[in-house]
Amino acid sequence: MYCNKENVNILTALLVKHGICHAVVCPGSRNAAIVHNLNECPEIQCYPVTDERSAGFYALGMTQALKQPVAVCVTSGTALLNLAPAVAEAYYQHRPVVVISADRPQQWIDQLDGQTLPQSDALGRFVKKAVTLVEPHDDEERWYCNRLINEALMERQAPVHINVPISEPLFRFTTPSLPDERKIDFTPAEASNITLTHVCRMFLQAKRPMLIAGQPMNPLLEEAVLMVKDDEAYVPDFVLYTGGSIVSKHVKRFLRRAKETWAVNPTGEVNDTFMNLTHVVQGDPEVVADLIRFNLEEVSHPFVQKWETLLAQVRQQKAAEVLPYSQAATVKYFEEQCSMAHAKAGSQPIVHYANSMAIRLANIYSSSQVYCNRGVNGIEGSLSTAAGFSCVTDDSVFCVIGDLSFFYDQNALWNQNLSGNFRILLLNNGKGVIFDHLPGLDQSPARDRLVAAQHQTSAEGICRQNHVAYRQACTMEDMKKGIDWLVGAESQCPMLLEVCL
Repeated sequence: MYCNKENVNILTALLVKHGICHAVVCPGSRNAAIVHNLNECPEIQCYPVTDERSAGFYALGMTQALKQPVAVCVTSGTALLNLAPAVAEAYYQHRPVVVISADRPQQWIDQLDGQTLPQSDALGRFVKKAVTLVEPHDDEERWYCNRLINEALMERQAPVHINVPISEPLFRFTTPSLPDERKIDFTPAEASNITLTHVCRMFLQAKRPMLIAGQPMNPLLEEAVLMVKDDEAYVPDFVLYTGGSIVSKHVKRFLRRAKETWAVNPTGEVNDTFMNLTHVVQGDPEVVADLIRFNLEEVSHPFVQKWETLLAQVRQQKAAEVLPYSQAATVKYFEEQCSMAHAKAGSQPIVHYANSMAIRLANIYSSSQVYCNRGVNGIEGSLSTAAGFSCVTDDSVFCVIGDLSFFYDQNALWNQNLSGNFRILLLNNGKGVIFDHLPGLDQSPARDRLVAAQHQTSAEGICRQNHVAYRQACTMEDMKKGIDWLVGAESQCPMLLEVCL
């Protein structure tokens, strides 16, 4: 049986028709009718997460894995506001997180009634579409409800918000089946073959072309840029940019010396990252990048080969370097072991890096695609995003994370959804160590305790209370044994290696 709230039943039916099969649900009474319906639907799998901020990032991680929209459902009041960080990150990653919030009836907003605040536009510009449903009483209002939901669910390149007012009584579940709702389909425009051919021709005809992507990343590019310094022979005259955030400031400064940039992205947005943008092409960046690579395999380009030779030299140097016990040595050894293990299995590792020092180390030592929340670059939600990803795949999912990011987001481990395919490498420096690298900050007595949040916290107790297998390493030998365990061991529960530095 489904609930007796008509707007909720229309919403549920359209979620199914639009192919939404996964929903992260948070506790509450006002949204109980929605959660009940999602749970009743055989087509929808529910994942309970109590912390709404964590839940939003769980949904984000699931969209990364599935490349499909994922719903996250919260109750009324401040519960919705807790989703804002994840929604902002999803907006800049172009991920289709569907926010569903229960609400009080309009007449009770701003009347000092419990858990009420103006919810309709609470997420502002970080959602592509925000609709507030009516509680329908006639066919026209049912049509209106249907239309609003369709308009929201047709968006596939950004988060949306569906706000659902629900009047009391809240807990009547007497409807035997969902209504057969009208679905509105949308066919997006795609770059034509003529456009793709033109972009490819412009790239190949340039004297010094460079294909650049942001997230996932460009391994070793920062080291290569630092090596060439002011050598104009390496500066491109034509940059084809397929979007995503560039981690390295040095790389961004270098690419601003290029003559022009053409950008390819799914939405046609103007992102003038390198301050020399001349063309924007709306299309699938992966299709364009694959076409360029295919043509380069057929006919090599001397400038591209020049850069490939340089990157190969940097890669050899990094592989040969002997590091003392450090977070750099830890990430280097982890990447080597992870790549070897997956090469034997014939697969690519799935690795999420948290922000700050972790992703900067990935830029040096990773040789394959990684995930990182570089939309707005916050430390919050990195663990939850990786955890959410792990819930919808059978493959091992690794999260390399610093101590501040981990402890901030420890509620990612407090739920029923995780299993042995989720593995965490915690780099515990006892503070935000990136602040040691900021010139001038060492002159402030506030740096360590107040800015870098110095602490003496361990993850052992957190792991014990959340049934996470735990190991600690404080030496190079223990670190290597621990990473071998993290990468290779079989486990029924999540695993965490805490490397104390």
